Amino acid sequence: MNIKLERLKEAQKKAKDLFDIIEKENIIRPNISEKQLSSEIYELAKDRLKIKKYWHKKIVRTGPNTIFPYDENPDTLIIKDDDILWIDFGPIFENYEADFGRTYVLGNNLEKLKLKLTVENAWNDAKEFYLSKSSITGKELFNFLEDYALNNGYLFGNNIAGHLIDEFSHYKIHKSSPENYICQENLTDLKASFDNLPRFWILEVHFIDKNKKFGSFFEQLLL
Repeated sequence: MNIKLERLKEAQKKAKDLFDIIEKENIIRPNISEKQLSSEIYELAKDRLKIKKYWHKKIVRTGPNTIFPYDENPDTLIIKDDDILWIDFGPIFENYEADFGRTYVLGNNLEKLKLKLTVENAWNDAKEFYLSKSSITGKELFNFLEDYALNNGYLFGNNIAGHLIDEFSHYKIHKSSPENYICQENLTDLKASFDNLPRFWILEVHFIDKNKKFGSFFEQLLL
């Protein structure tokens, strides 16, 4: 048994617990800002799960902001009645990082619901593609998802489809280089150790509609 992997799985379970609480409490609602919802999630996490520490910025994006990848910092928007929004939080549990992202649709807009479902299906199909290979490069997995988006009438919304996850801070353990991302430039085997270190991956899927009006996001530990 790999102790590090077990700790990462435990961290993900607790991150999922947070998102389950978010859904149960029905705090995702219209007429509040992205910033307010993010603050409410932070307070829920602190009160219910004793989470106070995060390894990356806490993201809530709604409407037109859902097309922007992680590195962007668009102006804060107000959530509307029929919006699509996604949430991306990276809590730390007992010094191990989690990274968890989900999309939510308010209302019954069929195009937004379809995009949300397609992204979830893409994540699961990419996982099966990854598991079916004895070895697979970051480029191969990225291309699989980029093609998946195009074949379903969407655009892939980022230049990466995932990254390493580890003990906090993985930035100090692993170099910041293409080999540590699921991207076009990574020609190394994702399943092999690198610099004598085992690697565990977050797989993230971000599709946007071809008119770049809205997007959907799904991420979690690739197992």
